[in-house]
Parts: sequence; C-alpha cells; structure tokens
Amino acid sequence: MRSIKPGNEVPHRRQGQGCIVTEANQRQVAIIDDDDAVRNSLRFLLEVVGYSVAGFASAAEFLEAEPTGFACLILDHHMPNMTGLQLADRLRADGVGIPILLITGSPSPDMAVRAAELGIDRVLEKPPDEEELLGFIRGVWSQQREPSPFNGA
Repeated sequence: MRSIKPGNEVPHRRQGQGCIVTEANQRQVAIIDDDDAVRNSLRFLLEVVGYSVAGFASAAEFLEAEPTGFACLILDHHMPNMTGLQLADRLRADGVGIPILLITGSPSPDMAVRAAELGIDRVLEKPPDEEELLGFIRGVWSQQREPSPFNGA
C-alpha cells in the first residue's frame, strides 16, 4: 500500500487488488485502461496537477472496487472482455450515475450515439487533449461543489 499524504492521497491497492473505499476517495479520479502506458501517463498528468487517481487495467478490476466511490471515470473504450461502452452500460443499469469521459483510438458516429444514450459526458480521441481532459475533471469538481486542486478553488 502507498503512503498516505494528508488531504491528498487515499489508500488503495495496486492493480488487480481492488480499492479500499473511503469518504476521501469519493474525490478520486478512476482511470480504466488496459494499456499500461496510457494509464500511467494519464495518472502522471492528473497527479502532477493535484488530483488523486486510482488506476485499473480492466473493467473487471474496476468492478471489484466500489464503482460509486469515485468523482469520475476516465474510461478506455477498446479493452478485452468488456469494452468501455459495455462497462458504462452496466454501471448505468446498476443506477450508477458517475460522470464518465470515454477515450478511444477509433471514434465513430455509432459510438458517439451509444455514448450519448448511456449518458457519457464526453468522448475524446486518443491521445486525449490535456486541456479537454482537465476541463472535464474541473467541471466535475465544480458541479460537486468541491475545491479543485487544479485551480485552487
């Protein structure tokens, strides 16, 4: 387990071990992407600007954690066993209304329509534009009326 920094980090287990849900990690961003390089680069970007991040290598790994324990999800579409749209569909069917940003290497009009039907907040092409990604998260924080570590609000 990682060390805990007061007010910023929350305890969580490494890949494949789920996540300990606490009140603090309800302000955590979850990244679900089977590509280690993408997941790690997104984690680095978000942690550099002050967000707490939990990374998951698959939809199944994420589902082992408490899906309602996060502020928002950054979700890859193309993953083995369960796609990002399938995971979003399952979450919505379970009544989980968490904000979702879907990232994909091959966007299509059909995907955009299905994402809209599932209430996915935004779809970005890989690699996602940093400002669009951070803007999505800042928007989530402002809607939750919580201070954002990015803008000090």
